[in-house]
Amino acid sequence: MTSRTRYSLFVLIFVAALLLVACGGGTPAVEEPAEESGTEPVSLTLYLGFRPDVQFAPYYVAVSKGFFADQGLDVTLQHESESTMARLVATNEAQFAVVSGEQVLLGRAQGLPIVYVFEWYQLYPVAVAAKAESGIEEPADLAGRSVGVPMLEGASYIGLEALLYSAGLTDADIQLEATGFTQVETLLTDRAEAVVVYATNEPIQLEAQGVDVNVMYVADYVDLVSNGIITNEQTIAEDPDLVRAVVTAFSQALQYTIENPDEAFEISKEFVEGLGDPDVEATQREVLDRSIGFWRAERLGQSDLASWQAMQEVLLQMGLLEEELDLEAAFTNEFLP
Repeated sequence: MTSRTRYSLFVLIFVAALLLVACGGGTPAVEEPAEESGTEPVSLTLYLGFRPDVQFAPYYVAVSKGFFADQGLDVTLQHESESTMARLVATNEAQFAVVSGEQVLLGRAQGLPIVYVFEWYQLYPVAVAAKAESGIEEPADLAGRSVGVPMLEGASYIGLEALLYSAGLTDADIQLEATGFTQVETLLTDRAEAVVVYATNEPIQLEAQGVDVNVMYVADYVDLVSNGIITNEQTIAEDPDLVRAVVTAFSQALQYTIENPDEAFEISKEFVEGLGDPDVEATQREVLDRSIGFWRAERLGQSDLASWQAMQEVLLQMGLLEEELDLEAAFTNEFLP
């Protein structure tokens, strides 16, 4: 083949690639499946928080639509608590999990070599909800009130602590109760006067039941890095291509979910028990729509140093960190598509 022929062939391939991207409606291009190249897919478990939920739709889409498979990955989704997931990834018993950003700093302060590689939620999705009749409208109003939190760890608890701190309060100023994941029932039955919720979930359920609620969003008071994908320093050093494959596949799936919420919701029914129940379907569909608003970004997955610095400052002032950390070692954007 002459050099001119090779050049012409290259131009044709390049132009064809551009046309494929242009026709994709903004969805990232998908690489050829690993099976077609004759290689065996890499099996791994990706840990998600607590329990199956429509808010994890992009991960379900990544499995169902083959975004993971197209990157040569055979991914199993499993649910665990954030503290357990951080430990599993830190010890390399697992290589990837989804945790909130403050868990990365708290973990690294304890010597856990975990690294945040994809910022899924661009806004911290934790909030505190109270019945409107309670008069609880801002963090200072929580003083002397009973507050239910799912558990005394994880993003919900940290979000509550950040809200309290913004008003000069601590746990000692409220009646704190660990209620498990029963926030809606806890508030409806007045077991607590306020409950810590996910901003894209429980407030919608309460509204659907005709309850007038006041919602205080953590993101309105403090800047915290929210849920995202973590791995460990060993995996980054020894298998960066694996990290890039996971990040690329999820980025594609997230973009697809944002652009195709109806299909993403239908896919989620295969993973979330009861999601197709007519009594909850409309509410859960609204949960997905509101969640998408927390995911959008000019560049999906990117986090910035300023947000990590702001979050570290909050954790230091709350007494959860004793000293400043090397923040640039805690996160990276190098694997983003």
